[in-house]
Amino acid sequence: MANDYSWTCPYCRQVATIKSDNVSADTHSFDQNNKHGHLGLRTNVTVCPNSKCREFTMTAALYKAEYNPNLRIVGKPLLNWSLKPQSSAKPFPDYIPLVIRQDYEEACLVCALSPKASATLARRCLQGIIRDFWGISKSRLIDEISELHGKIDASTWQAIDAVRSIGNIGAHMEKDINLIVEVDPEEADLLLRLIEVLLEEWYIHRYEREAHMQKVIAAAQAKTAAKNGGNP
Repeated sequence: MANDYSWTCPYCRQVATIKSDNVSADTHSFDQNNKHGHLGLRTNVTVCPNSKCREFTMTAALYKAEYNPNLRIVGKPLLNWSLKPQSSAKPFPDYIPLVIRQDYEEACLVCALSPKASATLARRCLQGIIRDFWGISKSRLIDEISELHGKIDASTWQAIDAVRSIGNIGAHMEKDINLIVEVDPEEADLLLRLIEVLLEEWYIHRYEREAHMQKVIAAAQAKTAAKNGGNP
């Protein structure tokens, strides 16, 4: 590999510098006898350099290819595959309800193949988040979202409001969550990015805050016990 580059591991989420000993790449060529002409399949395996992770990712991309005089891939990829992990879903901790994580992960998995199916799953995931975290339950997702106004910080509300006002997303949220509605890939991706923000801002921040407070409480109790000769 010619140059080192920055890379974010999809498993541990750490930013790392990838060097030649962390990556393996190769190209398999197809001859001109197939109806699409000369093609090259480029595979790439990257190992996370984080000693606590060491997971690997595997991707593949199909290109036009030519010999001049050696094999050379040409232009942008015709097709891309993420083989491991299979989607762009971020890993979220187990204390987030399983059904929410499953809907989110499946929505990410099918986003490229079927944006409308992805958006349907993402809409159900969003409703599950609001009902579980805030205890808000209305007949329509749009009404549940409206109920959040004034209960959450301004920047989070602006993100929610911005996504629900784009293209078919707004209409998508006003319908039955199980009804499949046409959305374009960019809209489906925006809905997934919103879900990631909410999982981070609500569940993870709350968990980390409570964990930090428990450490403070435990430290204070230990200090009090020490002053009292070991008694609380």
